[in-house]
Amino acid sequence: MRRKIVVGNWKMNKTVAESRELASGVLAALGTSCSACEVGLAPTFLALDTVRHVLEGSAVALAAQNCHYEDDGAYTGEVSAPMLQAVGCGYVILGHSERRQYFGETDETVNLRIKKVLEKGMKVILCVGETLEEREAGSFEAVVSSQVKGGLKDVAGVSDIVIAYEPVWAIGTGKTASSEQAQEVHAIIRRKVAELYGADAAEAIRIQYGGSVKPSNAAELFSMPDIDGGLIGGAALKADDFAAIVRAAC
Repeated sequence: MRRKIVVGNWKMNKTVAESRELASGVLAALGTSCSACEVGLAPTFLALDTVRHVLEGSAVALAAQNCHYEDDGAYTGEVSAPMLQAVGCGYVILGHSERRQYFGETDETVNLRIKKVLEKGMKVILCVGETLEEREAGSFEAVVSSQVKGGLKDVAGVSDIVIAYEPVWAIGTGKTASSEQAQEVHAIIRRKVAELYGADAAEAIRIQYGGSVKPSNAAELFSMPDIDGGLIGGAALKADDFAAIVRAAC
């Protein structure tokens, strides 16, 4: 039985003080009632250390929103995996569609980041998903399968990897894939992992849904056989909404 995982991706939101307040609010709203579900929070880089102190002693994991594939060097504005490791991150989100769309990240550079994060002993949330044009053209299966294969190229195993399916057309738009549409792509991803790593690895890997999950639709989405939780954007910025989504996964 795969343990569901719900991670809040705060994106470029909240000051350090606001991040402390939100993380504290999430812990208060969660209480101790959802130990069956793994939970994580991904604040901005500036707030990682502050949120780490808030989460200390709790079961909520600290996650980063990205990292570079080199340990150090002349990469102005970048953050390295050793830095994230030192601040206590357990997970790093990689390949998010916004990174691909706005900052030119590719399957190749995402792959380098994945290898570096795994090398440093942290876990990866690999994001994959199709655009509206690719969805309407019927090429979403090929696109998503290619992103999975490219991101995992020469990665020995997937025991420390979570895959997040995020249809680009449903991120921040208020649109949501139906539970059936989401399940269809999650099953495609699981089949691709089976092709690459075998049936046991595919059965064990957790695949999140990441397209406008809300308290009102979380339970239906999470009831699908291949959906193992959510990578939550906008709803993660409200403690009560995020806690409600976590409870839907428990």
